[in-house]
Amino acid sequence: MLVTNRFVVDDDGAQDFTERAHAALAALAARPGYLRGQLVRALDDPRHWCLVTEWESVGTYRRALGGFDVKVTAIPLLAESIDEPSAYETLASAAPDGDVVVVDSDRAAGPYR
Repeated sequence: MLVTNRFVVDDDGAQDFTERAHAALAALAARPGYLRGQLVRALDDPRHWCLVTEWESVGTYRRALGGFDVKVTAIPLLAESIDEPSAYETLASAAPDGDVVVVDSDRAAGPYR
């Protein structure tokens, strides 16, 4: 599962933002189910940032959000992200020079997901 939180940060707030984002990334990285993460910035417009994390499953991500350190450091930062969908399930993947592997969605088929 991939989580992308996008931010727009003015130049004068970039240093504070990066310090807070590093702390949030460290708190998330300490949680079970965390696979990897990155703080990235747009090359074309350095005001645009993204915190990208990858998780074993939606359950491990949701449980990670309940951890004390995550509540203290990551949640306040994530609340400042652009209000848009941020959690994505993997439906197809490919390793370098590999075949595309397609998987079924974990979403429930019915209206009571």
